[in-house]
Amino acid sequence: MSQSRNRQLPMRSLRKSFDAFFKMEAAGGIALMICTIAALVWANSPWAASYDALWQTKLTVGVGSWVLSKAAILWINDGLMAIFFFLVGLEIKRELLVGGLSTPSQTIMPVCAALGGMIVPALFFFGFNMGHESVAGWGIPMATDIAFALGIMSLLGSRVPLGLKIFLTAVAIVDDIGAILVIAIFYTSSLDLTALGVGLAGLALMATLNLRWGVRHSIPYLILGVIIWFAFLKSGIHATIAGVLAAMTIPASTRMNCSSFVEELRHAAEVFELAITPGKTVLTNKEQQVALHSMEHAYEAATTPLQNIEHALHPWVSFLVMPIFALANAGVTFEADVFQDLLTPVSLGIFFGLVLGKQIGITFACWIINKLGLATYPDRTTLIHFWGAACLAGVGFTMSIFIANLAFDEGSRLVELSKIAILVASLVSGVLGYVVLRYFAPELPRSTETEQA
Repeated sequence: MSQSRNRQLPMRSLRKSFDAFFKMEAAGGIALMICTIAALVWANSPWAASYDALWQTKLTVGVGSWVLSKAAILWINDGLMAIFFFLVGLEIKRELLVGGLSTPSQTIMPVCAALGGMIVPALFFFGFNMGHESVAGWGIPMATDIAFALGIMSLLGSRVPLGLKIFLTAVAIVDDIGAILVIAIFYTSSLDLTALGVGLAGLALMATLNLRWGVRHSIPYLILGVIIWFAFLKSGIHATIAGVLAAMTIPASTRMNCSSFVEELRHAAEVFELAITPGKTVLTNKEQQVALHSMEHAYEAATTPLQNIEHALHPWVSFLVMPIFALANAGVTFEADVFQDLLTPVSLGIFFGLVLGKQIGITFACWIINKLGLATYPDRTTLIHFWGAACLAGVGFTMSIFIANLAFDEGSRLVELSKIAILVASLVSGVLGYVVLRYFAPELPRSTETEQA
């Protein structure tokens, strides 16, 4: 009985950890929706001029010849989004080390699904845009916005099995890896080798701090991270790539093992208890203060900088960085002939890529992997559940808009057409995903394992 209970503890811990992540992402998705609606209303209101003026405000920082003077919207897209990509990098590293991408059995289905969900949408886009200048936007429909997708899933409550939520999160992470590679390889126009050398040297130093010198304090990494971001921005490689690469150098090991941590906590707790004195508080009890400092030291030594930084950054990214990005980028103006805008090659490529391409690519990949016996569906899920998840993966929004800004020249009509198509396709995909999971996916009985957890 005791052994059975011990086997359940890791599962319970995993569920609690993922539930916290899911709630954070879902709440962030709701914040994104609010800011998106606010941007659309603002951009189509009598105060539309103030919307454009705000994001075009020039901001300048720098020293000597290393000076950056950019519009506010570029600081958001190149600066704040680097923080978002840094968090993405931390999540990728964690998933590769200990998460859903750490073993072949866990990895094969989400990886194949993500590849199908990137390749098929890109082919849809090529089909509509071959021979047009808009063909450069082929990377736009490849993206998935995990915050929006999980936000919609949260509306369905217990109808969505935990395994499906984990699957969609893993797909989105692999999707992010693909988007990062696309940005780095295909959307880098020119290179300043000197600036790139400075950035690479900074990354090498960060790796040395971790692997050779064992530095665990976040300040040195923060300082070097800012330098690397600036160098990459000047080099011509998009600065957000610096965020991902910097994340890979953050320490993911602990200084104290589990048994030593338990022993240290037990000793500190005994000291704290023995030091209890009537009439004294912790504020005036030095022995208790020492015990608490020992507990704090043990906590820091038994956790990794990677998980601490990720935990600290997640709320800021979910409730500040991403909503500001949405507010600054989602404010497209709908003209009287908006229906005609949706019939242009770029709009059709994005719409059908996100709405149909994602469904076909992900659902077919899951079906074929299961049929071949390479992996099985998670507990309580069927192919219809994966169809619903594939629909939700068509909510591209954040990453799709981000890639559209890179694919086309600033101020280009193609950017506006892309954003309109992304918004419409994301809305349709979100509604489809909700309908499939709410009305078509079967409600399966909970497994014994789930009931025990």
